[in-house]
Amino acid sequence: MMKFATSFIILLTLMVTTKADVDPHDFFHRATQSRANMFASGMVTDNSAVPVEELDPNFWRKSANDEINKRLADKPNTNIAKNIIFFLGDGMSLTTVTSARILKGQREGKPGEESQLSFEKFPYTGLSRTYCANAQVPDSACTSTAYLTGVKTNILSLGIGPSVNYNDCEGSMDPANDLTSLYDWAQAAGKSTGFITTTTLTHASPSGGYAHVANRMWECDTDVRSYLGDDYTSDCIDMATQLVTEEPGRKLDFIMGGGIGKFLPKTMIDPFGNPGERSDGKNLLSEWQRRHDGGVFVSSRKQMNAINIEQTTSVLGIFQSSLMNYHLHATETEPTLAEMTETAIKFLRKNDNGYFVFIEGGLIDYGNHANKPGLSLDETLEFAKAIELARNMTDPEDTLIVVTSDHAHPLSISGYPERGNDILNINKIGYDKSGVHYATLNYAAGPQQYLDEYGNRIELEGQFGDPDFVFPSYISANDGVHGGDDVGVFASGPWEHLFRGVLQQNTLPHIMAYAACIGDGAKACD
Repeated sequence: MMKFATSFIILLTLMVTTKADVDPHDFFHRATQSRANMFASGMVTDNSAVPVEELDPNFWRKSANDEINKRLADKPNTNIAKNIIFFLGDGMSLTTVTSARILKGQREGKPGEESQLSFEKFPYTGLSRTYCANAQVPDSACTSTAYLTGVKTNILSLGIGPSVNYNDCEGSMDPANDLTSLYDWAQAAGKSTGFITTTTLTHASPSGGYAHVANRMWECDTDVRSYLGDDYTSDCIDMATQLVTEEPGRKLDFIMGGGIGKFLPKTMIDPFGNPGERSDGKNLLSEWQRRHDGGVFVSSRKQMNAINIEQTTSVLGIFQSSLMNYHLHATETEPTLAEMTETAIKFLRKNDNGYFVFIEGGLIDYGNHANKPGLSLDETLEFAKAIELARNMTDPEDTLIVVTSDHAHPLSISGYPERGNDILNINKIGYDKSGVHYATLNYAAGPQQYLDEYGNRIELEGQFGDPDFVFPSYISANDGVHGGDDVGVFASGPWEHLFRGVLQQNTLPHIMAYAACIGDGAKACD
């Protein structure tokens, strides 16, 4: 083993020469030879990890023909979408999707690469371009505005056009700059509306459809005071207040997530033992209940399960003071994303005119920001479970389900790991030029480079396994950053075939509106 490692290091050293000395053909020959040497040396195992049926070439021929026949059998679904379910995996890059797919298979005792997530089985797939009006790499605010209102805007802005500058209270409160959203369009058509998130109700992703602010951090009045300082004015309405008192937020029928602190005064202790965050003394939960006669507020899984669906007119569920917990950290008091999704569909489908609901797996992003794929991939699998449940509970003849992400993360799958290599561990055959293993998954930026006192990488073999383990990154930073690459779009239901090719992110809500014959744009029923 050591003999090969030394030889491999020498080979890599030969490959890393100055540009002037490199013959490209010779370079690629050496790279190919290095991979061959891995097999010859025993560093890569034989094909024992390959499922037996895959050893027969006819397996691959048949699977290819099955794929072709499936596509040939697909007929355009041009029905009018009575219902729309819009799933958003926050920070769910294509690499995150791939890694979660592999993890799913490995949890089932398989190599993993052959597995599929529920939404990967949808008949149509495209790509979404995620940049902001003024930013190459986006945040969750400008993207939320794009995929809920159909207009690209500036980074950190929600529900307003790109002519309004950051932190401009007057501009953001001017109705002329407000953008309408899928929430508005569905409500105008008489449909029930709602959203679910595993983050907070005032987090950027669901808020692009109901809030109009020049700073996504204006979640409660205390936040507005903090960011505006001496320029603070009560005319600058915070997001929590907008959700409860302004349109379209006050007309939402079903809301669930975390973040109760933004709705309660500092003088009040919330159901989870923490003080509220508001400085104005307002209790927005009481205000919501006053405005929703027959509405039900719940703060636990038990209370959620006890909702009388038929007799309840509206639902507000808040399950944490701030963010909800990661699935792997949550207690039995918190409902899962799939459980909230099931409750939402049972409630919203009472409306004969149909419904629109936005459902966010928001902690995928937080796991990637923390450089903890053990958490982000598990959140992706929970997200996929909710999507599968939604598809099983509805009919693709009248319910359009769209799955996408707001932005990517610079997560990579690197090296030449063998089939079935533990996706959350080291690349068993991957060494740097010093002979030290590297992880299969790595981030561009983050808190851990795993260097010794001399700046050399340390061996990580044996350190993985805990889902909270921080994976390596190249650039030292307090947190992981977003990526500017395109994200996937997956569609099933009426007009699913329009979600293909490379799309501008702001086109997505216009296609959904077209399919459901809502909004002021083109409609399938025209």
